[in-house]
Amino acid sequence: MTKIKCFYICLLFLGLGVQQSYSQTYRFKTSGFSVLEKNEKGKWGKWSDLSLVNILVTLDTNKNRILVYSQNIQLFEILTYQPESESESDLVYSFACKDNDGIDCTVSIITRKKQENRKQLYITYNDHVIVYNIFTM
Repeated sequence: MTKIKCFYICLLFLGLGVQQSYSQTYRFKTSGFSVLEKNEKGKWGKWSDLSLVNILVTLDTNKNRILVYSQNIQLFEILTYQPESESESDLVYSFACKDNDGIDCTVSIITRKKQENRKQLYITYNDHVIVYNIFTM
């Protein structure tokens, strides 16, 4: 009986260890951001001028959230992890999210393969898009 209990306890710890190895926290720094908004007629305007910013962004798959440590901290609860998509020019990881205010949005990390693997973080709402240029820490 003791051997069976020991076996199940070991199996439990192995299972928890394997689960933890798949969950990670990714840290990024930003170098700039820009905003795109829809006008009163519902048409997309032009991107704002790039503003230089140096803030921390974390993707925490343990807690299913993305945090952008801007002046007002932006918390995005990850609802679903969307399938990775890849084209000749981009590699995209997207997440269906809810922000601090409960508003649905999509957060995407895009690697621009034809631009020396430059990374960008897109936060897409129905009426506006925020983009951050990011790099891995």
